[in-house]
Amino acid sequence: MRAEELREIAAHPGELRKIIHIDMDAFFASVEQRDNPELRGKPVAVGGSAGRGVVAAASYEARKFGVRSAMPSVTARRLCPDLIFCKSRFDAYREASDIIRGIFRDHTPLVEPLSLDEAYLDVTGDPCGSGSATRTAQAIRQEIFAATRLTASAGVSYNKFLAKLASDQNKPDGICVIRPGEGATFVQGLAVRRFHGVGPKGAEKMARLGIETGADLAAKDMAWLRANFGSFADYLHGAARGIDLRPVRANRIRKSVGGERTFGEDISSPPELRETLDRIAEIVWERIERNGARGRTVTLKLKYNDFQIATRARSLPRNVIDKADFTRIGHSLLEEAIPLPLPIRLMGLTLSNLQGVEKGSRKDRRAAEAQLTLF
Repeated sequence: MRAEELREIAAHPGELRKIIHIDMDAFFASVEQRDNPELRGKPVAVGGSAGRGVVAAASYEARKFGVRSAMPSVTARRLCPDLIFCKSRFDAYREASDIIRGIFRDHTPLVEPLSLDEAYLDVTGDPCGSGSATRTAQAIRQEIFAATRLTASAGVSYNKFLAKLASDQNKPDGICVIRPGEGATFVQGLAVRRFHGVGPKGAEKMARLGIETGADLAAKDMAWLRANFGSFADYLHGAARGIDLRPVRANRIRKSVGGERTFGEDISSPPELRETLDRIAEIVWERIERNGARGRTVTLKLKYNDFQIATRARSLPRNVIDKADFTRIGHSLLEEAIPLPLPIRLMGLTLSNLQGVEKGSRKDRRAAEAQLTLF
């Protein structure tokens, strides 16, 4: 184990854990293919339509053509002319998710759901007596398939950051184990775009600074990272060394679900602003549905090209009903801000003042505080 890891563990005794990250494979699309045999083996997109909207999920057959979630439907259709669009069926996804989460809790009480289709599990104490985190992960994957006919990928490691990276390593229907002492080496060979929280804009910024891989990032000291990435520096410094001391937080209370988008070029024209809001609202509502969230407050965030931030919010005496309601309130807030004093470089939309409680875990609120990218 590297000296940096040893120092961190020595400073935080007991922090070396056994963490599993389970991520369902193309969850929404896989449910559609399971329930409709005619879709099996074909490129499928959930959400959107051939003419408008945004893709919520794509099957692996569609991903081979470059189709991805959050992609405009027209772009997805252009990439894959034979793409089949399916309407979202969140009741079916939640039903499958409830079964999967029940399996998680059969193996450990320390479960931190991130969305309907992924979660962290802490099995440090070997609560099910398997004798191995890897065997536990394999058993969970087998039980999920037996109960739902859906496949899951698993990452097993000694912290959350590495476990999440590992679950993506051998998708679909795979498992990857990163053992103590292997984390720093594993991370150094990865593109920084693989790091959770580093979005396209962040990766572009890093590329301009000469950072392409984890090894490039690990070569930078904390002072340099703070000068270039501010408060994100601490996370990047640890991640580049395979270090993450965050515990799995079962039954955590979550406060909001939302998303924001930074533009390549500043925008200010009302038609472009409205079109952008529609797209963000569709992506965010998919996240709201994915997390089973219900809330009463909608907040619009605008960052002007001078980096000043303005927010407008509206709270209702009831929960926001559906996507149309959410989008309508967002547009109302936007119209109050038009004409803008300056062009904007970022727009965001958030649902908060949450009322929903996670089905199957009555102590949890069910919304994840999320951003499309962190910077």
